[in-house]
Amino acid sequence: MDLATLLGIVIGMFLLIISIVIEGDILLFWSFSSILIVFGGTFAAIMINFSMEQVLSVVPLLKVAFSRSSSNSINIINTLVEFAESSRREGLLVLEEKAQALGEPFLEKGIQLVVDGTDAELVRSILEIELAFLEERHRLGQRVFEQMGALSPAFGMIGTLIGLIAMLGDLNDPDQIGVGMAVALITTLYGAVASNLIFLPIAGKLRLKSEEEILLKQVMIEGILSIQAGENPRIVEEKLKSFLSPLQRNSPKEVEDPLLGGVTEDA
Repeated sequence: MDLATLLGIVIGMFLLIISIVIEGDILLFWSFSSILIVFGGTFAAIMINFSMEQVLSVVPLLKVAFSRSSSNSINIINTLVEFAESSRREGLLVLEEKAQALGEPFLEKGIQLVVDGTDAELVRSILEIELAFLEERHRLGQRVFEQMGALSPAFGMIGTLIGLIAMLGDLNDPDQIGVGMAVALITTLYGAVASNLIFLPIAGKLRLKSEEEILLKQVMIEGILSIQAGENPRIVEEKLKSFLSPLQRNSPKEVEDPLLGGVTEDA
């Protein structure tokens, strides 16, 4: 579980509720019809804008946004350096079984291409094409949440207009005008909160996780090609560490087996 994502939403909602309680009656800020307009309208517009398959992809993306990535750049580099050492001692064939044991399809595919004797340029081309389509799938998920963030305030305004029209349609009781105006503005509040506290931050988190995943895949590509070229393991390590920030390069090596997870390729 990614505590930063969960705590951000919980803290944000908590502070909003506390502020409302301090200012007045919290029940004045509750409107079921406003929820229907904002969230129902947003999801309906998303269904119009995207295909059903793309809309349904939002569910696993939520799991990605709230899950903690178990991947570690140093672990991956250590694994690739170990592969380089094994290939120099025992040959490339020994890497096939090692790659399968890791459960990382991208790395396994690259190693399999190398073991099969595929030309280095073709290996790079195949892996970069797969990486490009992986990035596009990630970008689609980000666009869904970004679109939801853009639409929810608009439906908040629509709900406000609906409330104002209903209020102006019955001006026989002047005492109810203030209450009606407050109810009409609640929908705008819901739209703004949904956009700025939920949809847009989730889109940002997905973008960050996607960038991390793409970087890890680029490290794998360079590592695989270095192994194929028979480069010295120390040179391989230094080359791959150039992808990392100085802080990451100086971090202690992990002692656990590498977990090459992250954003799922089907996201």
